[in-house]
Amino acid sequence: MKALVVGGGIAGPATALALQHVGIEAVVLEAWPRSDGEAGSWFTLAANGLHALDVLGARHLVSRIGFPSERNVMIGATGRTLGTMSLGVPLADGTVAMTMKRSRLAAALVDEAVRRGVDVRHDARVVDVASRPDGVTVTLQDGSTVEADLLVGADGVRSLVRRTIDPAAAAARYVGLTNFGGFTTATPLAAHLPARQWHFVFGSRAFFGAHPTPEGDVVWFVNVPGRAITPAERAARTPQQWRDHLVDLLVDDAGPAADLVRSGRLELWADNTHDLPRVARWHRDRMVVVGEAAHAPSPSSGQGASLALEDAVVLATCLRDAATVEEALTAYDSARRRRVERIVAAGARSSSSKIPGRAGRAVRDTMMRLVFRFVVTERSSAWITGHRVGWEPAEGPALPSGA
Repeated sequence: MKALVVGGGIAGPATALALQHVGIEAVVLEAWPRSDGEAGSWFTLAANGLHALDVLGARHLVSRIGFPSERNVMIGATGRTLGTMSLGVPLADGTVAMTMKRSRLAAALVDEAVRRGVDVRHDARVVDVASRPDGVTVTLQDGSTVEADLLVGADGVRSLVRRTIDPAAAAARYVGLTNFGGFTTATPLAAHLPARQWHFVFGSRAFFGAHPTPEGDVVWFVNVPGRAITPAERAARTPQQWRDHLVDLLVDDAGPAADLVRSGRLELWADNTHDLPRVARWHRDRMVVVGEAAHAPSPSSGQGASLALEDAVVLATCLRDAATVEEALTAYDSARRRRVERIVAAGARSSSSKIPGRAGRAVRDTMMRLVFRFVVTERSSAWITGHRVGWEPAEGPALPSGA
């Protein structure tokens, strides 16, 4: 069997690796040129995502590009601690989570797929998909066509494959936050932030997060509530002007947020944050979607990449174990839908908590302390990060790390 995987981010090459392991030839079609892995912002990969990488024999990749993270500490705008919480249920070796640049993980997975013999094609933008009884034909922007037995859409929240499966499919939903990401190099402020922890501030006008690196730098982001920023508005300000705007939003809050932004550099700015509440159809004929093409939780969930990696493993095992492709895609949908839709809903609630309300700082801080004490707890979140996908029930071990 041959599969075309549309998208060369995290979900695409991970799916290709999983399909290869169950004997399916995979070709990855990526619309953009080869990335240097330096664009965009940072994120934390939870234990359930790390385990999925382990199953794919690719967890060794993150040790080269990331650093350990273990806890979140939540701070109010006045500087008072609202709560602390582990980043999740650790793996058997004690690893809780790893923080890295998203684009570096995508590039590393592409490199690993190529190393294992997967055909990865850059500058291969898919513009049309035609479904046949026995497979699919895709047309690329250059006019060429490619045929296969199966099409996997790993092409994100604006997925062409999703719209092909269901022209009436739900569109991405703006969650009310615009994201900014940055990096402050060799700053003494890093010493004031606990190691291996995210420092989150529920500020008076924006939500701020910072994490020190082992080298003494600080990774940070700012979520700004408000209407979506248009492309024209984004282009009307330089990165320096956007950074000055963030400092103005953060300057009244306690802690190092404003100073970190003032002395740092922007790596991502004015990026409107979206999720996909529910996609009614994940598959049709021999077409299926994975990752954010099927379910895009808001970044507040901390689960977007981890769920995509889980999808890769589950889809491959369903194709391995089912009698037909159609039965496999139905089994994949059944195995994944309830879990991911619960996480999308939880992510939406988390995003809404970042939007300052009309209550004063003291009132909101009191409310958030109660939330982190009784509602959002390590026990209540364990089902998310404690989940472990695998190759069972068929025989055969996971790929060894570094295979």
